[in-house]
Order: sequence, then C-alpha cells, then structure tokens
Amino acid sequence: MTNEEVGRALIARGETITSAESLTAGMFVSTLAGVSGISAVLPGAFVTYAAAAKTQLVGVPADMIAAYGVVSAEVAKAMATGAKATLQTAWGISFTGVAGPDALEGHPAGTVFIGLASPDGSVVATEHHFDGDRQTVREASVAAGFAAIATKLAELAK
Repeated sequence: MTNEEVGRALIARGETITSAESLTAGMFVSTLAGVSGISAVLPGAFVTYAAAAKTQLVGVPADMIAAYGVVSAEVAKAMATGAKATLQTAWGISFTGVAGPDALEGHPAGTVFIGLASPDGSVVATEHHFDGDRQTVREASVAAGFAAIATKLAELAK
C-alpha cells in the first residue's frame, strides 16, 4: 500500500490520525499531508525533537525517559498513545531514534523505534536498523511507518 493509499484508506474509514515525531521532525505528517482530502482525518501533529517536548506535548513521563532513554520501545509507545490521546484521534504513530551520524544513548545511528496506537486499542513498537546518512534513515523511517499502518489496516479489515 502506497502512502497515498494509506491516506485514502484512513479517509474512507473516517479514522483520524496524528503523529509524534522526533528524528523525522514532521516528515511523516508532511508526507501524509500530500494526500488530497487528508484534512478530513488529520487534525494536527507533534514534532517532539527534545526529551522535554515529548513530556510537554504528548505526556511522555519524564521518569520513563530517564529509565529507558528516548531511543526505546517504551518511549515510542508512550509518544504514540500520548499524541492519540491529546488530539483524540483513532490512530497515533510515533518515531524516535538516531538519524546520525553519531550514536545516542549507546544506540548506533540508524536505530529507530516506531510506535503505533491503533483504533482497536492495541499499542506496539517496532525496532528498526536502517543504513545510510541522516536523510536516508529519516526517509526509511517514514516508509516503515506507512508500512506499519498499512499492515494494521489490512489486519483490521479481516
């Protein structure tokens, strides 16, 4: 399913979506906004580049960040659920990780966690390891996010 098809599916289902983005810095929502008519299901999104922004904007507990670090499945899930709750959307997706070139919190560049909070109440985080420069890692992260939504949409359609 292409990015366009994911957007069209969300519109057809009448399901709203938001994102909380760290390393992608709004690239996911910018890509999604390229779908004509997406404003019907996209009320807004969050760029939470700094740890403090994750807490202030989408409610990730500071003690969770201290315990697990921002590059973690726990924080990715909290970002997705926090964004979803803040804007009261059906879907919440998050991106946190290391675009590079340097490591962060002991994680090598290219380590990314994507959180997905779905309309059925499930919340998952997947870990990815992408090769390439900062831009390549960010683009691969966004593509993986759209793929995660497409997979969950197919599951929900069954």
